[in-house]
Amino acid sequence: MKTEKINGKVKWFSPEKGFGFITSDDGNELFVHYKDIISAGFKTLSKNQKVEFEVIKGERGFQAINIKLL
Repeated sequence: MKTEKINGKVKWFSPEKGFGFITSDDGNELFVHYKDIISAGFKTLSKNQKVEFEVIKGERGFQAINIKLL
């Protein structure tokens, strides 16, 4: 099954806590965990940074995975 790629922006991300939220272009808020960021080196995100990601249904609602910086 192929997962759809979605674009959005980082609402906030805490490097200390290792998680934050992304707002998709259609207005949905999604939880993001540092382990789901595809990046070399330190995995972090900055507010308003544009990203591409996939969505899964997690334990606490929808979650962004396979997050790539745009």
